[in-house]
Amino acid sequence: MKRTFMLTAMMLFGFIAMAQNTFKAKVVNDQTQAILKGATATIPDLKKTIAADTSGLITITNIPNGKFEIEISYVGFGKSEKVYTFPLQHPDQIIVVSLEPSSGELAEVTIQTTRTNQNLRDIPTRVEALPLEELDEKSTMRPGDIKMLLGETTGIHVQQTSAVSGTASFRIQGLDSRYTQLLQDGMPLYSGFSGNLSLLQISPLNLKQVEFVKGSASTLYGGGAISGLVNLISKTPEKTPELTMLLNGTSAKGADASVYYSQKWQHIGTTIFGAYNYNGAFDPSNTGFTAIPQTNRLAINPKIFLYMDDHNSGWFGVNSTYENRYGGDLQVIDGKADNVHQYFERNKTFRFSTQLSFSHKVDEESKINFKNTIGYFDRQLGEPGFNFKGRQLSSFSELNYVRNGEKASWVAGANLITDHFTAQPPQNTLSYDQTTIGAFVQNTYKASDWFSLESGVRLDKNTPSPGKPSNGLFLLPRVNALFKLNDHLTSRIGGGLGYKMPSLFNDQSEQEGYQHIQPLNIGNTQAEQSYGLNGDLNYRSALGDEAFININQLFFSTRVDHPLILQNNTFINAPGHLLSKGAETNVKLVMDELVFYLGYTYTDTKQHFNGQNNTQRLTPKNQLSFDATYEIEGSFRFGAESFFTGPQLLSDGTTGKGYATFGLLVQKMWNHLDIFINAENLTDQRQTRWGSIYTGSLTNPDFKDIYAPLDGIVVNAGIRIKLLN
Repeated sequence: MKRTFMLTAMMLFGFIAMAQNTFKAKVVNDQTQAILKGATATIPDLKKTIAADTSGLITITNIPNGKFEIEISYVGFGKSEKVYTFPLQHPDQIIVVSLEPSSGELAEVTIQTTRTNQNLRDIPTRVEALPLEELDEKSTMRPGDIKMLLGETTGIHVQQTSAVSGTASFRIQGLDSRYTQLLQDGMPLYSGFSGNLSLLQISPLNLKQVEFVKGSASTLYGGGAISGLVNLISKTPEKTPELTMLLNGTSAKGADASVYYSQKWQHIGTTIFGAYNYNGAFDPSNTGFTAIPQTNRLAINPKIFLYMDDHNSGWFGVNSTYENRYGGDLQVIDGKADNVHQYFERNKTFRFSTQLSFSHKVDEESKINFKNTIGYFDRQLGEPGFNFKGRQLSSFSELNYVRNGEKASWVAGANLITDHFTAQPPQNTLSYDQTTIGAFVQNTYKASDWFSLESGVRLDKNTPSPGKPSNGLFLLPRVNALFKLNDHLTSRIGGGLGYKMPSLFNDQSEQEGYQHIQPLNIGNTQAEQSYGLNGDLNYRSALGDEAFININQLFFSTRVDHPLILQNNTFINAPGHLLSKGAETNVKLVMDELVFYLGYTYTDTKQHFNGQNNTQRLTPKNQLSFDATYEIEGSFRFGAESFFTGPQLLSDGTTGKGYATFGLLVQKMWNHLDIFINAENLTDQRQTRWGSIYTGSLTNPDFKDIYAPLDGIVVNAGIRIKLLN
C-alpha cells in the first residue's frame, strides 16, 4: 500500500512538472532590429506580467499545458498579440518578436474592409487607415462630427452644399459624392436620401479606425464605390473596461458633450455611446446670414456583444440620431421675421438603424459571416414657401464565406440591398423603390514573398432596370497586384469597373434644395458606368535608430460614361464622359517624439461632352497639407497644421480664389484626465472677405457656390475624463 501511494505521488509530481512550461522571447525593433529593453509580456488568463531584461529577453515560467494568448508591448510601438499552444513544439527555442513603431508606420494595423482581416502591408488593394491614436487627436479638434477628419485627408475634398445650413458632402479623387460609399462596420448606413447630412452626424469618439479605399471597390461593395469608399470601424469592448467623457466648447457658440462606455465579460460585452451637440447661430462676417446654423443634436448608440464559444460570436447595435438644424436670416432665427427678413432653411432629421453581425468559425482557416442593417431616415427640409418631406427605409443583408490559407485567401458571398423612399405630397412623384441582388467572389494569391495578386468579380441585378443596360445586370471585375521590390520599396497596381444607378440624391439636387426637381424615370435613364486604374510606389526606411520615413506616390485615373447632369431641373445623361486623373503624394517623417506629415493632391477632372472639354466646377486642381506634431506619449501633445486649397472653377464661370489656413493644437494628458485647446483657420480665411456669397435680395437670396470657409477663426477647448481606463 505504501509503495502504491509513493508510486502514485511520483507520477502526479512528474505530471505536474511536465505541465509547467517556459516561454522565452527576444523583443526587437522591426525597423532597426535594435533590442527593446524593458518590453513587457502578459498572459491575461494567468495574470502573469514579465518585463524583458537588459538583453531584451523575456522569460515566463510555470505555464500550464494548453492555449494561451501572450501580449507583448513596448511604449511607442504596436502591440503583438498571439496565441501559443503549450507545450511548445521546440520548448528551448527563443522566439523573436518584432514590434513596429506605432507612430512611424501602420504595418500592425489589421484591415477589415477587404473582409480577410489581413495586415495592411500584405494586401494588394491599396488601403489607407487612420488608427485609434490619430482618431484620438481628431476627436479633440472637432468632437461633434467627422467633417474635419475627412477634409484633412489627402485626396478627399469636403464640399459645402449649403451656405447657411452647413450641409456638406465629400469627394474622392475629383468625383462627386454619389460615386463614393460611406460605410460603418462594412454596412451602408449612409446612402441615398440619408447621405447628405452624414458627415455632420457622426462623432469620431465612437470610432477605433477609419479605412479608405481610393479607386474602384465595387467587387465587394457594389454600385456606388466608383471613386472609392470610407469605412468607419466602431470601437469594440476590450478586456479593460473604459468610461470616457468629453466636454467641449467653441468660440463659434458651440458645445459638445459625449460619453463612451465599454466592458467585456466572459461571454458578453457592451459598448454605449451617447452625445449631445449644440451650436448657436453664428455670423462672424455680419452678412445677416448664418455661417454656422443653430443646431441641436442628440445621438445614442448602444451595442451588445456575445461570445458564445470558440466558434460563434456576434453583436447587435442600435443607432439613433435626432437633429434640428436651423439656418438662414438671423432675424428669422431670432423670431423677428418681417417683410424683408424672411429667408430660412430648416432641416429636421431623425435617423434610426439596427445593425447585426454574426460569425461562425468553421476551423482555423475559414469562417462564415452574416451581417444585416435596417435603416429608417426621416427628413423635413423647409424654406420660405417650400417644404420637402420624405422617409427612407433601407436594408442591407449579406452572407459571406472567408478562407485564409497560407498561399491563397478566398471571399465569396451574396447580398441583398433594398431602398424605399416615400416623398410626401406635393413631391410624392419623387418616390422610388430600388432592389439590388449581388453575388461576388474574390481571391488573394501570394505567389511568392515579393508578389501577390488579388482578383475578383461581382454580378449585380437591379430592379427596376435602367434604360441601359435594360436588363439591370452589371458584371464588375477587379484586379490588384502587390510587388514587394525589396525591404524598403513596394508597389501596388490595380483597376476595375463600377456603376451607379440613376438617383435624384446628389450634390446638385442638395444645393438646389430639391425645389423644382423633376421626377426621374429610371427606365429611360442610363446607369453611369466607370473604368478605374491606379498605381502607387511606397518607400519606407529607418533613418538611424530613432527616425523613420515613409513616402507614397499614387497615380489615378477614372472614366465615367454618360454621367447624370441637371439640365432645366431634370436629370439626364450627359452626351459624353467624365475623366478624372491625377496624383497624390504623402510623406511622413518620424523623429522620436516629432512627426512631420506632408500631403499633396493634383486633380484634373474634365467633362468631355459633345466633343468639348470643360473643367469640372468646384474641383481644385491643387491641394497641399502640412502637419507637425510633438508628442510625449501619455503626457503632452502639440500640433501645428496648414492647408492650401487652389483656385477652382465656379458655376457662374468665375474662378474661386485659392486660400491657406493654419491651425494649432495643445493637449496635456494625465492618467484619467486630458485638457486641450485647438484653434482652426488662424489666418481667418473667409469667402465673405472676397465678395458677397449671394445675389438678389435679403428676402429671396440666390447663394453662390461655397468653396472656402465661412466661419473664420474658431477656437475650441475642453476636457476628456477617463474614469475606467
